[in-house]
Amino acid sequence: MTKPANVLFITADQWRADCLSALGHPCLKTPNLDRLVERGTLFTAHYTQATPCAPGRASLYTGLYQHNHRCVVNGTPLDARHSNVAMEARKAGYDPVLLGYTDATPDPRLHHPGDPALRSYEGILPGMTPLVHLDGEQRPWIAYLRALGYDVPIDGDEVFLPKPDFPGAEERGSTFAPAVYKAEHSNAAFLTDEALRYMSVRGDTPWFMHISYLAPHPPFIVPEPYHTLYDPDEVPPPRRAPSPAEEGAQHPWLDWYIYNQICTPPTIGQNPRDMVKLSDAHLRQVRATYYAMQSEIDHHFGRLVARLEELDQLDTTMIVFTTDHGEQLGDHWLFAKYGYFEQSFHIPLIVCDPRREAKAGRGRHVEAFTEAVDIMPTILDWLGLEVPAQCDGRSLLPFCHGESPGGWRREAHWQFDFRDRLEELRAAGFDLGREDCVLNVLRGERYKYVHFAALPPLLFDLQEDPDEMRDLAGDPGHRDILLDCAQKMLSWRMTHEEKVLTHHLVTSKGLRAIA
Repeated sequence: MTKPANVLFITADQWRADCLSALGHPCLKTPNLDRLVERGTLFTAHYTQATPCAPGRASLYTGLYQHNHRCVVNGTPLDARHSNVAMEARKAGYDPVLLGYTDATPDPRLHHPGDPALRSYEGILPGMTPLVHLDGEQRPWIAYLRALGYDVPIDGDEVFLPKPDFPGAEERGSTFAPAVYKAEHSNAAFLTDEALRYMSVRGDTPWFMHISYLAPHPPFIVPEPYHTLYDPDEVPPPRRAPSPAEEGAQHPWLDWYIYNQICTPPTIGQNPRDMVKLSDAHLRQVRATYYAMQSEIDHHFGRLVARLEELDQLDTTMIVFTTDHGEQLGDHWLFAKYGYFEQSFHIPLIVCDPRREAKAGRGRHVEAFTEAVDIMPTILDWLGLEVPAQCDGRSLLPFCHGESPGGWRREAHWQFDFRDRLEELRAAGFDLGREDCVLNVLRGERYKYVHFAALPPLLFDLQEDPDEMRDLAGDPGHRDILLDCAQKMLSWRMTHEEKVLTHHLVTSKGLRAIA
């Protein structure tokens, strides 16, 4: 076996699992990612462990479930004692470079209180060398646009404002208006250009590159001609109850949150609490623009692959394409990625191992449950490195090689912590403490169980009710199933507690590992 050379690790923020034309999406076209599926392995039951961005990425980068890394909301520091995929890759001689962002809030114990690093949750993952750090301020990209002559503001949000008074925007919705910059100068184009330049000067030196694209995260906006790429009349409609009230009847938290949504709005300046009032026509345009953003990312991914081919490195580069979490996109009357529904946690994963050993896995669609915690072990396995004891996940390379590993998980698991909304919830009449504001999900092939720490549970039969419209937790006929799911969740938590030193023992003969 030849030694692996390069790692191309790509995240496209807020990308739903169903948004690949390789899976038969009714309108979205992703030809370049489809070709990656043909060359690699697509994991069709892949789930993130937490939302929003920082908690989800903490699991992605450390291989830890949220109850172990304890990054629960954007801004929660990531404990410095945890290793991560970048720090481990350095042990193999790689200098992992970052283009984009990682949302890794630094451990305040390692910084002076006056350190600017403690003024933002959008820190750089330890072990990553920032080639281009594009946090929310977007300074490197804005400087690039201004150097090209664009009269854009230096505000990281306002640079995403659409062209004013654009024809048709009033009828079709604000997300129809294109960006003020050309397609070749977009945020995604800028990052891709920087990545191509970096790849071109590495020669035979192996590299590890993490490209973290913002799209299709809101604000939902694309440059011309992408804004007309998809007809809003042809996009699939949202999956939801006939009214917000009927949807909210499912659970008290959902009934409150539908009318109190907090997220980056589809267009800068909009009030996210008003999204529930969005007309059907404008909602369809939001969905069309979301798909257009994904097509733009697909285009730039194709540019990366083309450069790898030019450099004769495609057959020596491992490619991982995934995201940190999904997007509700109007389903269940929600936007963004908060709650317990599939759309926020079911995400894409494509892994391409270019070696001969992976021939049997090329084009394979794996239906086994896989999770974001598996990414770090998979990359380290490919690099020939030992997977740290901290990791809750397992390497996916056996699947990429056409195998089906024994003892694999039979459910997916995720957690959502909403303590940052505690005061609002209390004001609305919820009797909750800080540690009460959390839910855990166990998602099996048929049943999905949602356990709130201090609110009623939920149970869905996904075979009979794939859209999660009917809660069966209070149905006496499903009592045994509810109990079985609760026991499985308890067992999962018990077998995945923090374990870095657990498998070691100090004896009279010194330290020894426990098998």
